[in-house]
Amino acid sequence: MKRGATITAVVALLMLSGCMVGPKYKTPAAIVAPSFKEAPPASFAEQDGWKPGRPSDTRLKGDWWTMFDDAQLNALEVQVDTANQTIKAAEANFRAARAQIGYTRANEAPTIGVNPSISAVRESANQPYFPSNLANNGSGDFSLPVDLDYEIDLWGRIRRSVTAAREQAQASDADLENARLSLHAELAMDYFGLRWADAETKLLDDTVTAYQSALQLTQDRFEGGAAPQSDVTQAQTQLDQARVQLTDLEVQRTQYEHAIAVLIGKPPAELTLAPVPLNFQAPVIPQIPGVMPAVLLERRPDIAGDERRMASANEQIGIAQAAYYPTLSLSAIAGFQGTSALNWFNWPSRFWAVGPAFSETLFDAGRRRSAKNITVAQYDATVANYRQTVLTAFQQVEDNLAALRVLSNEAQQQHEATASAEQSLDLFQTRYEGGVDTYLQVVTWQTAALNNQRNDLDIMERRLDASVLLIKALGGGWDTTKIPHL
Repeated sequence: MKRGATITAVVALLMLSGCMVGPKYKTPAAIVAPSFKEAPPASFAEQDGWKPGRPSDTRLKGDWWTMFDDAQLNALEVQVDTANQTIKAAEANFRAARAQIGYTRANEAPTIGVNPSISAVRESANQPYFPSNLANNGSGDFSLPVDLDYEIDLWGRIRRSVTAAREQAQASDADLENARLSLHAELAMDYFGLRWADAETKLLDDTVTAYQSALQLTQDRFEGGAAPQSDVTQAQTQLDQARVQLTDLEVQRTQYEHAIAVLIGKPPAELTLAPVPLNFQAPVIPQIPGVMPAVLLERRPDIAGDERRMASANEQIGIAQAAYYPTLSLSAIAGFQGTSALNWFNWPSRFWAVGPAFSETLFDAGRRRSAKNITVAQYDATVANYRQTVLTAFQQVEDNLAALRVLSNEAQQQHEATASAEQSLDLFQTRYEGGVDTYLQVVTWQTAALNNQRNDLDIMERRLDASVLLIKALGGGWDTTKIPHL
């Protein structure tokens, strides 16, 4: 009879332990659009239009920077994952979040401890109200208790805590991937900035050489009486200004090189990159595949991280809800207790005690209600953050699609403007040498030609930066399938 009652109690306990209070998590709908407002540039679109990404599409997966076809960039990018200190910190945070799962999961099992002690006590025969005939020479107490404490998870509080810890670890993993994506993109942009500075340096080097020849020409004409002194001073001023611009470029290039060194985990003194100018006549602008909003949500690590934080916040509501219900814990103690080492472990020295305990808060002046309201508000905040991240993602994609479209047209227009300025410069130099025009016309078109040539380089760098930013906005090569199932 007793055995049957015990089995019934255990079955009832197990059934109760399967209960779970609080809301079940369901991913809230994000604010999405049926398509992007900005169409991709013509060079990006496939023949049959702006297509959604497919699982077989590998152009944006893995080492996306290889699309720029630059061996030096590839060599630098592979060092980011292994040497960048920001990534190391994010990876350590992920390991800590993963360890938190095990820490929280330990609450699903009982806690067992041991507290052995040995003591000897002699009562004083002269203490107040103590019969002197009971005094002795002392007694020993040899104890070896084993304690067991176990909270039975009736309402799912512990299970929800484990789930919340797991989802936080997944969010931390998404943060790690987001840091990787951001740092790889930052390195690519710094690298293109460096190569832009190299191209500007080469352009200004060539310009200084040309201005030196022009200065020599004006000096020869002045000495021959064919030109005034003002032509010489104008030519000298133009040459000096070009030299100033060339010197100023050294600061920008040095800063780009230092930034690259830090990104790959090196002191700036240990990295020197040889000048390699960008070829603005044939830039390598990668063809990025079209991506629909659903795929965007899968590729963005920051969106995936915010979604996991929403799931974790939802578990906190259930944990707060469980505080309204009674808790059931099981405590037990067993061991041996003797008066000396000789009888410490004798069978008659055994002792034990076991029993369940219920506890329920009857009045807390609204503390539990306030705690639940806090978790609901925090969950609502994570939902808003998630939706804002999605909106920001769409904005970034639209911004960079628009930038690439506009810059593609602007680059063609700038090429034509540069060609016209160079042609005009050649014309006025010839007319000056023939004595038809003043040197002021030459100076004017020298300035115009140089400005247009520099604009060519600026637009090319902006197109490369916009390509990198678009890849980053599309999530690079990362998707939610890489979140570990912890």
